[in-house]
Amino acid sequence: MAVNNLALIVYLFAIITTTVVGEDPYRFFSWNITYGDIYPLGVRQQGILINGQFPGPDIHSVTNDNLIINVFNSLDEPFLLSWNGIQQRRNSYEDGVFGTTCPIPPGKNFTYILQVKDQIGSFYYFPSLSFHKAAGAFGGIRILSRPRIPVPFDDPAGDYTLLIGDWYKSNHTDLKAQLDNGKKLPFPDGILINGRGSGGSSFNVEQGKTYRLRISNVGLENSLNFRIQNHNLKLVEVEGTHTLQTTYSSLDVHVGQSYSVLVTADQPGQDYYIVVSSRFTSPVLTSTGVLRYSNSAGAVSGPPPGGPTIQIDWSLNQARSIRTNLTASGPRPNPQGSYHYGMINTTRTIVLSSSAGQVNGKQRYAINSVSYIAPDTPLKLADFFKISGVYRPGSISDRPSGGGIYTDTSVMQTDYRSYVEIVFQNDEDILQSYHLDGYSFFVVGMDGGQWTSDSRKEYNLRDAVSRCTTQVYPKSWTAIYIPLDNVGMWNLRSEFWARQYLGQQFYLRVYTDSTSLRDEYPIPKNALLCGRATGRHTRPL
Repeated sequence: MAVNNLALIVYLFAIITTTVVGEDPYRFFSWNITYGDIYPLGVRQQGILINGQFPGPDIHSVTNDNLIINVFNSLDEPFLLSWNGIQQRRNSYEDGVFGTTCPIPPGKNFTYILQVKDQIGSFYYFPSLSFHKAAGAFGGIRILSRPRIPVPFDDPAGDYTLLIGDWYKSNHTDLKAQLDNGKKLPFPDGILINGRGSGGSSFNVEQGKTYRLRISNVGLENSLNFRIQNHNLKLVEVEGTHTLQTTYSSLDVHVGQSYSVLVTADQPGQDYYIVVSSRFTSPVLTSTGVLRYSNSAGAVSGPPPGGPTIQIDWSLNQARSIRTNLTASGPRPNPQGSYHYGMINTTRTIVLSSSAGQVNGKQRYAINSVSYIAPDTPLKLADFFKISGVYRPGSISDRPSGGGIYTDTSVMQTDYRSYVEIVFQNDEDILQSYHLDGYSFFVVGMDGGQWTSDSRKEYNLRDAVSRCTTQVYPKSWTAIYIPLDNVGMWNLRSEFWARQYLGQQFYLRVYTDSTSLRDEYPIPKNALLCGRATGRHTRPL
């Protein structure tokens, strides 16, 4: 380990002194990834632990911090972590998905060097390869505002991470085998709150005080409704954007999404149910935790409070009510609304439509008829080393073709600093959830039916929320605006993990021929090399 540590110090110094500008603080993490027995639903499973923990440790940081995370892979298979919502400004090499980053081989380590540049808010990390996400290795990320930047609410008495998600009793290897054999996954077995089944999680509060809950849906497929018995939820932040402080009795959190709410302990002193239940499913899965007052006079009793189940209009109206707080500062002291996204003309419209079907007798999922297959070499490395034959820019069209599903390594070419409109058209009977790495985007509209150019008349061009993951309701559309100001190779994917695994994703290549460090960082000196990039050299020390 001494040799490893010395090598780590040498290349960290080299990388830090050349790729990170300024004197922003550094936070160091050392994580060991192992298998371990877990019992979240009462049966023994093979989990993936970080430093022996399931879920993994929270990352606490402040705007512009540099995060140095040394990940040692003690599994018997390759491993990668990705950082849901961290924008990796000018640095898609650190994104931790196979299109940008070579996997960490068994018994080896890799040090991620991330900067949470100009970001605040609540996010999470997760394992991106194989079907590891069904085994753990996920955890919360919080980015606090710098001390002199005003926050639009008082400091809470406590700040809790709540990782919620659907879960299977089967090991991730069995689930992966089902998908590899061309089958669909069965209905999940339960819902976890911070890695525990019903009744396993509790959160302590004091009478009269207000607490911040950072809720992330880290599950595999199902939208979840979150509520607390007899308590209101005041929404204050969504994936890095301070929101209008709207009060809800319950909140729909779709797969991949993160929300911050304030909860005031303003009820009589006792224990109250925290309830998480599945949306748009039959049967409805439900899991509970406990909000425990310090002066509690009694435990929870009776049935937990019910919530919405299959009502789409209820959820759609709630989603439309989530707006940006235009008078609040973001990561900088200027108001969040000073960037007038609605007054800029878009230069390109991209319509993306999902589909499901069989290819060679096996289940596949697609976007615009293309079902993504991973190449033997990360796309970003193929770009850097100019390796031909790995992918074709433009291998996915801007519009649905209406044809049958086929497989390809789909990459969409876009220009740096263009301003694009993306419409997610969902003609299927299920709710969808999409995420784009490297960016936050403005969710300008959503409605039922087919999107047309007339749909733009419904857009919110004033205070739409900016986020990195959006839902698309059944037989509906969602439209987003994105200023493509972050050069790199960025994964756009379904957050339904079986769909992502079986092809419902592609890469957005935001390209410039500039070689300036103002536009993109060079490849990290410690970058792992694999596939056709094996044996090449990154940069001289």
